[in-house]
Amino acid sequence: MAMAKGAVFFVAVVAMAALAGLEAATVHPVGGAGKNWDTSGDYDTWSAQQKFTQGDSLVFTYPSSHDVVQTTKAGYDACSAASTDKSFTGGKTTIKLSTAGKQYFICGVPGHCAAGMKLAVNVVAAAATPAAKAPAKPRGQRSVAPVAAPAPAPAMAPAATDDQLPTVTSPTGSPTPKPSAAATIAGAKAAAVALAVAMAAALAM
Repeated sequence: MAMAKGAVFFVAVVAMAALAGLEAATVHPVGGAGKNWDTSGDYDTWSAQQKFTQGDSLVFTYPSSHDVVQTTKAGYDACSAASTDKSFTGGKTTIKLSTAGKQYFICGVPGHCAAGMKLAVNVVAAAATPAAKAPAKPRGQRSVAPVAAPAPAPAMAPAATDDQLPTVTSPTGSPTPKPSAAATIAGAKAAAVALAVAMAAALAM
């Protein structure tokens, strides 16, 4: 929905810019408002007071005894229309100034150009129409930064089973050596001798 509204807004801006360019064009009645294209006009003075911009129009209003010829500088200076020049009749002619630079007009009726029916205009290039800006983002809509995927958790080693546990053997103490039979007999003899001596001593007393 937001994208559709943005597209409509963008088209509207472009249309308004185009309309503004059309409205900026000026229509110039040659000689001034209410004036005719004839031998009484001072077209050099009138032209110097105007600003002609590419896209403007000139309107020539004249009786049937005159015409309008769009010519070159050479034709303007010599008051001589060439066969390749554009010629207009009909009493009212509108010429659009579609190119920048000097443009020249005369009346092609013999003697009229020399009597003053000649016009030179300097057309300046039209300013470039600023490019329409892209629609702004709706308020409240935030740009979401890409979130990096979480790093995978390290795999845990499986718990060891009872079969995999190492067997620990407790050290056993060395067995106490048993007395030999000879040592037992010798001890018994010593005890008997000691007993005999003790008895003899007792009898002597």
